[in-house]
Amino acid sequence: MSSWKGKTRGGVLGYKIFVWTLKHLGLSFGYFLLLFVVTYFIFSSRKAFRSIYYYFRSVLGYGVFRSLVSIYRNYYYLGQVLLDKIALLAGLQSRFTFDFEGEEYLRQMDKGGLLISGHIGNWEIAGQLLNRLEKNINIILFDAEHEQIKGYLSDVFTNRRVNFIIIKEDYSHLQEIRQALERCEIIAMHGDRFIEGNKLFRMNFLGKPALFPTGPVNLAARFGVPVSYVFAVKETRKHYHFYATPLRNVEFSTNLKKREVILKEAVEAYVTALEKIVKRYPLQWFNYYNFWETQAKPSFHQK
Repeated sequence: MSSWKGKTRGGVLGYKIFVWTLKHLGLSFGYFLLLFVVTYFIFSSRKAFRSIYYYFRSVLGYGVFRSLVSIYRNYYYLGQVLLDKIALLAGLQSRFTFDFEGEEYLRQMDKGGLLISGHIGNWEIAGQLLNRLEKNINIILFDAEHEQIKGYLSDVFTNRRVNFIIIKEDYSHLQEIRQALERCEIIAMHGDRFIEGNKLFRMNFLGKPALFPTGPVNLAARFGVPVSYVFAVKETRKHYHFYATPLRNVEFSTNLKKREVILKEAVEAYVTALEKIVKRYPLQWFNYYNFWETQAKPSFHQK
């Protein structure tokens, strides 16, 4: 299994195109354009194609034809999620409806907390719930290129309760996180990707071994804040369902062996929650690299 390289395809130009489309042509036209954009990406992103094919064919056990159809639908979902994400953060909430399952847990984060999600669905809509709760959310971004994206989006987004914290090599982002938690704000980040050098646990995920970072739950332990595993998935064209798990307090221990056990239990709980959501919404899994340790070159032959 290879680690994620810390970069995502696309950049500021892609976001500008999305924003222009939403402002001048509307969301429905944006969805229409995606039909052609998806076809382009299928043929231009071979590594991503191989990885997502492995997910459908080998992990979920789909047949060849179903796997290929699912790839197209998966890419189309991704495009819709990106458009929806920008529309939501740009203040177009009235175009969507939401179900919030577990809202009461987030209301208990009166002194701040950590939300850990994954690359499934559209987790940024959590910001809409926090807006209702009058809480500020700080989204942690891993991409180095997102420094420019952050600057651009800050100009077009109307949801001023959303802030972006960029992971930096000098660890200065930890000070930003500390300050946000001291203000009793919310930190949101993903827990299903890692880069070289991260401390990892090997977990069974969807029947195959995969590596997950300890960083997110360790952050909750070190800052002494509760954690909730949250996911937001697209159920219909303009309807989302938000899920949040009960709050979990991750104890910080100076005993290294005990700390290892505590962190592993917290990561296991996250993996269990993530697996449950992926099984329910398999087409909205958006990790396009060698996620599983057993991943090899896929076979396009029927068994």
